[in-house]
Parts: sequence; C-alpha cells; structure tokens
Amino acid sequence: MAIIRRNIDWKLKSRTLRLGQRTFIIAPLAISPSGEGPKSMDPDRIFAQAMALDELGADVIDLGAEPTRPGDKPLSVEEELHRLLPVLKRLKNKLNAPLCVSTYKAAVAEEVLKLGVEIINDPSGLTWEPILAKTVMMHDAGLILNHMRGRPDAWGKLPPAKDVVGVIAKDLDAAVHRALRAGIEKFRLVIDPGLSFGKRKEQNYEILGRLGILGGIGVPVMVGPTKKLLVTTANDRELEFAGAAGVTAAVLNGAYLVRVHDLEAMKPVIAVADAILNQWRTDR
Repeated sequence: MAIIRRNIDWKLKSRTLRLGQRTFIIAPLAISPSGEGPKSMDPDRIFAQAMALDELGADVIDLGAEPTRPGDKPLSVEEELHRLLPVLKRLKNKLNAPLCVSTYKAAVAEEVLKLGVEIINDPSGLTWEPILAKTVMMHDAGLILNHMRGRPDAWGKLPPAKDVVGVIAKDLDAAVHRALRAGIEKFRLVIDPGLSFGKRKEQNYEILGRLGILGGIGVPVMVGPTKKLLVTTANDRELEFAGAAGVTAAVLNGAYLVRVHDLEAMKPVIAVADAILNQWRTDR
C-alpha cells in the first residue's frame, strides 16, 4: 500500500519548495578525484555539468567535495573550500535550481552559504560538528540530516544493526531535536536514512520497504537509492533497472525527495511512480 504524502513547504533562504505534490529530484555532483583524473575537479567542467543538470530539470543540485566512502580520508577545511569555491563563484545566480553543499564542517558551510548556497546536506546528522546547526540557522538555510552508523573507515567492522529502521528513526528524531534546539525552524529540515552509511546491503531493502515509519518524525524524507547499493554484481543495464526499482519503492513508500545520479533516466521512472501515488491519493 502506497504512503500518502501531505504537502509540506520546505523553506530556504530565498525561496520555498512545495513538497508532496510530486517527488523532487536531487542531482549530486562530486568535486573530487575520480577515474577521470584531474578533469573531474576542473571548475569549468563542473560548471558545465551543473548547468546541464539544471537544464534537465534537477530540483536541487548537490555539490560534494569530500567523499564519504570507506577508505577515503577526511579533507581539511582549506582543501574542501579550495575545491568548492571556484565552482560556486562561477555558478552564483546562474541556476534555476537551488544549490546544496554536502558537508559536516561549520567553517565550510559558513563560506559556501555566503555564495548563494541555500541547503547544507550533513552526512553525519549533526553528530560530527553540532555547531554546524548554528551556522545554518544564522543563514536561514535548509538542512538535510543524514543517518550514519560510525565513520566510513569503520563500516566494514560494524555488525549488522538490529531493528535497523527503529535505530534510524530514533537517531534521526534526535538529530531533528538537535537542530530545533539550535534554533533552526522545523520547516527548514529534511531527513535521509542514509542507505549504506554503515548498513549492510540487505538492510537497504528493509529501509526502503519500511520507509513510511520515518514519516512519524514529522519532516520530509529524502532517499538516495543508488543502484550500486541495491545489487551486488550486474552490468550497466541491470544496474539501471535496479536503480529504477529502488527509486520507485522510495516514492511509493513516502519519499518526498530522491537523490539520483542518472537524472535523465530516472525522470520518467519518478513520473510514473508519482502518477501511481496520485491515483492512490485520488481513490482515498
């Protein structure tokens, strides 16, 4: 049975996003070394990619300079800003979609919010640098609170979480209250269960299947059903279909926003899932 989403206004510094009537799409864009080498960090290349995502209809573009994968080393504030600032200066006032930056560092958030960024996506849910909440509050920005078990370098050693959805719900509820105590209004918050962030692959299915439980926290839910988290080995076509299944499950189980890498391929998938959800709403 599909979860019926209510309409919620997500208030950012310069605009309000009306969530619930359709699923909003968050398009991530990494500013970090990859198989493409230095070109993956070229500000001109990132600028062009962001403009293309905006043209394709991304609702939010999420820039991330520090990867959160096992084996990746944390960046200094200086290095993170060195990667982000040239791109943000180029993009300022150029996009229709609001800009988001994934960071847990208050010092990084302070600088990027001055350059037109409207949302901070904290992978740690205010557990690594709780002072980040004050920075977000001072700039009237939106805040995405992710759930993460442990640090990325310890994920391989963590035992499976018992009652993983219950743990996530409890921890995210606590994260929301940390934000509220810091002075952030509830209408600026979104939560993310953090698929794969310290969870086993099979637990990602459980999280997607029981996503509706997180609706009890009272803020919109975002999910990043990255296709590689859902299947162990597959070719590119199989991965695409696996990602489509994950996105559909997320929408029908109450996600207000989905974070997808293959925006063009997932747009029709999301449109169909929304149509099914809206039919259920009409029948009610």
